[in-house]
Amino acid sequence: MKIIKTSFLLIAIALLTSCASGYKMIQPKSINYVSTNESDGVNLEYKYDLLRKKYKKKEVTKGVKLVAVKITNNSGKDLTFGRDAILTYEDGTEIYVLENEKVFKTLKQHPATYLFYLLLSPVNLYTSSTSNGRTEQTSSTPIGLVLGPGIAGGNMIAASSANKKFKDEMLEYNINGTVIKNGETTYGLIGIQTNSYDALRLEIE
Repeated sequence: MKIIKTSFLLIAIALLTSCASGYKMIQPKSINYVSTNESDGVNLEYKYDLLRKKYKKKEVTKGVKLVAVKITNNSGKDLTFGRDAILTYEDGTEIYVLENEKVFKTLKQHPATYLFYLLLSPVNLYTSSTSNGRTEQTSSTPIGLVLGPGIAGGNMIAASSANKKFKDEMLEYNINGTVIKNGETTYGLIGIQTNSYDALRLEIE
């Protein structure tokens, strides 16, 4: 008995190229920061390259970088991030920090795109047998009716779950407008519109 391989090939290609990605929590408080800059008693530590898989690809295609920051304020006064403590590049150029909600919407996965797996629904599994030198089809099983909706649903659930974790963490570490009290350390996740990994600093007003 011979199994026709075309159906399996199509399914394998689809599975390998377009599966939903999970989301690995960043946890800014536990990061080993390697980049640092001090200005007027305020120490900024930061790290690029936080996302993985589909989220990382979105960073590249959308030109948005997610950055984890750790700010220690020993300036002698309370500071508000974005007003008294302005994020800039090394040359002093001010950086527009995106709203966390916009960053999430830009980098998130879109579960509805996995509905394309429903196109697998018509796929059949054929078997055949050879007798007296002649090959004849002996059966046809509509495996696509199970695989199509199953794979689509599984990927949509996985993408939605990953997006929820991503959104929750972005909300938890939203530092825009946050007051950083003197003597305290604050952690955050910010998004900036850039394709590079330029050095960052804080300008204290």
